[in-house]
Formats: sequence, C-alpha cells, structure tokens
Amino acid sequence: MSRHGGSIIRFQLLGPLSIAHGPETVVLKPSKPTSLLAALLLHPGAVVSTSYLLRAVWDEEPPATARAALQTCVLRLRRLFAKYGISATTIEAVPGGYRMHNDTETLDLVLFRTLTSRAGSAAGPGEELYRLREALSLWHGQPLANVASNMLQQDAVPALEQERLRVLERVCDLELAAGNCHQVLVDLYESARRHPVRERFTEQLIEALYRTGRQAEALAEYRTVRDRLRDELGIDPGPGLRRLELAILRAEDLAPAPTEPARAVTTAEAPALPAGPAATARPGRTVLPVPAFAGRESDRRAMAARLTAADGPRLVVVSGAPGIGKTALAHQTAHEVQEAFPGGVSTVRLTRPDGTAVAVEDAARLLPDPDPEPGAGRRLIVLDGAAGAWQVLPLLPATGDASVLVTSRRGLAAVVATHGGAVHRLDVLRPAEAYGLLAGLVGAERLAAEPAAAGRLATVCGHFPLALRIAAGRLLTRPGLSVADCAAWLAEDPPARLALAEDARLSVPEVLGQALDALAPEPREAFLRLGARAADEDLSVQESEAVLEQLVEEGLLEDGPPGPYRLHDFLRIYARWHVRTRETAAAATSAAAAAAAPVVSTAPH
Repeated sequence: MSRHGGSIIRFQLLGPLSIAHGPETVVLKPSKPTSLLAALLLHPGAVVSTSYLLRAVWDEEPPATARAALQTCVLRLRRLFAKYGISATTIEAVPGGYRMHNDTETLDLVLFRTLTSRAGSAAGPGEELYRLREALSLWHGQPLANVASNMLQQDAVPALEQERLRVLERVCDLELAAGNCHQVLVDLYESARRHPVRERFTEQLIEALYRTGRQAEALAEYRTVRDRLRDELGIDPGPGLRRLELAILRAEDLAPAPTEPARAVTTAEAPALPAGPAATARPGRTVLPVPAFAGRESDRRAMAARLTAADGPRLVVVSGAPGIGKTALAHQTAHEVQEAFPGGVSTVRLTRPDGTAVAVEDAARLLPDPDPEPGAGRRLIVLDGAAGAWQVLPLLPATGDASVLVTSRRGLAAVVATHGGAVHRLDVLRPAEAYGLLAGLVGAERLAAEPAAAGRLATVCGHFPLALRIAAGRLLTRPGLSVADCAAWLAEDPPARLALAEDARLSVPEVLGQALDALAPEPREAFLRLGARAADEDLSVQESEAVLEQLVEEGLLEDGPPGPYRLHDFLRIYARWHVRTRETAAAATSAAAAAAAPVVSTAPH
C-alpha cells in the first residue's frame, strides 16, 4: 500500500490509465512507460515475463537493445512514482520479468473483481445487486484509452470490457426480476445499441419494453435486430430472442426470472441452448438437470469418476454423430457432479447457431479466470460443440486446474493424446432408453396406452435423441394426435418432417445439413453414396479408407478397422432423402430453364 500525505495511492485501469491520490487524479500521457505500467497492472501480483512486456511496449518491432530499453522504462516509472510518494519497490524485479503487488485499496481492477466475486455469496438478490452496482461504479470510460500498445488494445481491452458486460447483464437480470423494468431501460437501450451482436442485452430490452406495456416498441426492437443480424452477419436471431417474440405475439405473461445469486458472475456464460435438449449451465449457479434425460448410465458414472478424480487428467471428451445427445449428456453429468465443484460450473459454446466455429481468441475471452480467488474450490468447465482439436488445445492451458468436459462430433484424439483423459463415443439410445425419453417428455400414461406405437415412433426416429425430442414436441403441441398416427405421418418422410419451425436447432434437416455442409466435397459425396448402400453391405468397397476415416472423425460413420464401417440407419435415410431432394431441385431448375428458353423454329422458310 502506498500513501501520499495520508491518502492512499490508487492506480486506475477501468478507464484512462491514471494515478489517483486524495481528490486529485492524474491521467498519464501515452508513452512506453505508460504501456509498461498497464501491462504490469493487468496482472496484479503475478510475474509478467520480459517477453510479454517487450511485446506490450514495442508491439511486433522491439529494438535490438529492447531489454536495456525496458529497464530504462522501469526506471522512468519509478521516478514517476517518487513524485507521488509511491515506493520504488512497488515494481519488483524477479527472475524472468517484473511484478507489481496490488490489492483492493491500490488497484480498481482488483477491487472490481473482489466485489463481483463477493456478490455471488450475497444473502439475497438485493445485496447482490448493491455489490454489483458498486463494482460497476468503478468504471469511468474506455479502459486504457491512453495506452498506445496495439497488443493491449487488441487483447486486454476487449477482455476487460467482456468482464464489465457480464456484470451489467447480471445487474439487468436482477433489476428485471425485481420488477424494476422502467429503471433499467436506460442501461439496456445503451447496451443493446453499443453491443448489437450481444443478444442478451436485446432480450432484456425487449422484455423490459413488453413488461412496461410497450408491446409495439418491443416487437419493433426485435425486428430491427433481426434485420441487422441477417444483413450484416447472415444469421438469424438466437432461440432466446425468437421465443421472446413468440411470447409477445401470443400476449403471454412474462414472469420475473429467478434471482438465485451467482457465485462467479465474472465467469463467461455460453449462449442459451434451445429448451428441451439441455439447460444452459451458468457458471457458479445451480446446473439444472436435462428435461426427461434417459439412459447413458455407464457413461455418466465413468465421466463423473474421471471429472472428480483427485489426481490424474480430469478431461473427458464426448463425441458422436450430430443429434446423438452429446450436449445433453454433458449437461446432465455436470448437474450430477456439481456439488463436487464449489468453484462453479461454466459452459462455453464453441459453435454458433449457424454451425460455424467460434474463433479461438473469442472463446478464450469467455473462459473463467484460471486463477480464482483462494479457497473458491474446484471448478468444472464445459466446452460444448468443439469443431476440432485446433479449437480446444489452445484453450486448455487457460483452464488452470479445472476439470474439463468437451463435446464434439470429432474424437479429438490429439487432445487426449497430449493431455490425457477419456473419450466417450456415443451410440444411439437403446429401445428402453428411447421409450424412457419419450415417456419423460410426453407422459408415461400417454405412451402406456400405445406401447407398440411408441416403439414404432422410436424406430422412425432412429433412436436419435434429437429426433425423439422433436417427435415429442409435435405430440405435446397436438394433444389429440395419437402416437400411432404421429409415427405413421413421420415415417412417410422422416428427415423433412422431423423439424420444429420455432428453432433451427430442433430440425433434423438443419442439424444434419450443417454437418454435411462442413465436409469437403470428396467425403460429402462419399457419405451420400454410402446412403444408397444396403445396411449389410461392406462400406469399404469402392470407397477409400482415408475418406471413410474422415467420415468417422466427423461423426457420420461408426467403427472401422479392424471391424467393418457402419452407417446409422437414420443417417442412411437422411443421405437418401438429401440426394432425392437435390435431384428434385435440379430437375425443377432444368424444367424452369427450359420453359423460359426461347422457342427456335426449324421449319423451312
């Protein structure tokens, strides 16, 4: 702690980098020492390596004498500190770099993180809201606005801003839950405008407008963000926004959200999953069970044992075909083991709604702090929907000593080969498990009245959890529809009819189509050819092993050497449907072109 004239000296990062002493605040001028100070303050109490500091001060072009110049920058900072009575030992030279010791009294960033951490253990939502508002009051502008380092502006500033936005989201959740819709509108208008792709702010704004009787404005806000997302990014709003629009159109009563405190509000939250397959695990909060989850008992036991092990690699990969229930299993397992992780459970989605992969640097910003508060306890991190090892390997060092649960269509052999762990390759549900899933969603009595039809329905769905949930959704929205009639109707064209219009993630054509589109042309055409083969044929005939292995890796083919390759019946049906649909579309295009072509007479003149 440093004092000057009886006043505590405070460094401020959450705005222009400045030094405050008493009533006076001095904003530092952009310079190399200022960049050096920012790099040190961003890692309070930690040793910051010389190589990192060199990049922070000189970006990609350090001079030949950079190490000597860095020492000169340190001396200049110490002279600056002397002007304010700050001890020269505040910057400590240690092997490999430098370190600054800061606490809640000397650095606003440490105080901000402490307040947000304590908010999670508040006695109630009122106390939590007070502490989070106090934390937000520490911000006074764009962080590091006067720091010239390109590296810090590109990496550190966005990460700091994400911390602030996560706290602001939680504050707005608490205000809405308390019914303070009018009071929070100003915050939400500004946040939704400044961060249009952060859909949670738009959801909160639309909810606040609707609950204050401004339905037309709420719908207009939805349509504005929908058009912006389509025009600028080529994507549709997420499930949360779409469900909110439907609720407003139906004039439903939006009850206040639950207000249980979050233990680690600064931890990243994943985008919300659609209702049904899994509840989103919010870090530090109760992880809800997956609705009507059925089966996978041996997988769950083995995964729980691995994740909660006292020693050894606590890494689990869940892989398998699209729609086979990887995310549901991960969230159900997280729910069952959450008491072993007092430090919280965090979920980071690595795939966008359109199926594209989240950039590694964006995913890294969503990870929780690898160095939590002392005594916080063990943590569990779920990395959901990994596109490949290239996306997971750079993130693992940032997870610290947390247990990590990864879901991916791929087996991620490179991940477990380098970090240890276990891979659970999922197959379709057994008939009894599929029946249990349907019974949990539709109701045991309704299925018990038509047990044979329930079995046929599960067969039509290929025992795929995704397809079973879609079928259950159709039955739930049509109480008069018999299970037999539903199974018969779906059997006429399963891939096309297994889709719920409200959510693209509950659509077999969308989910399997995204997986197919992600393939290179050669394995894509090979998959479609395999669909035309009989179930008992040797799939390795006429297809190269390299291409078949690519399909196995993408979750679209099973097994392989030394046994035969195997294509799930449901995927075989989808492949045939896709070929048929493509041929029909091509024929229609040719017919339309022929009809539009001018008629040329061949009669003699």
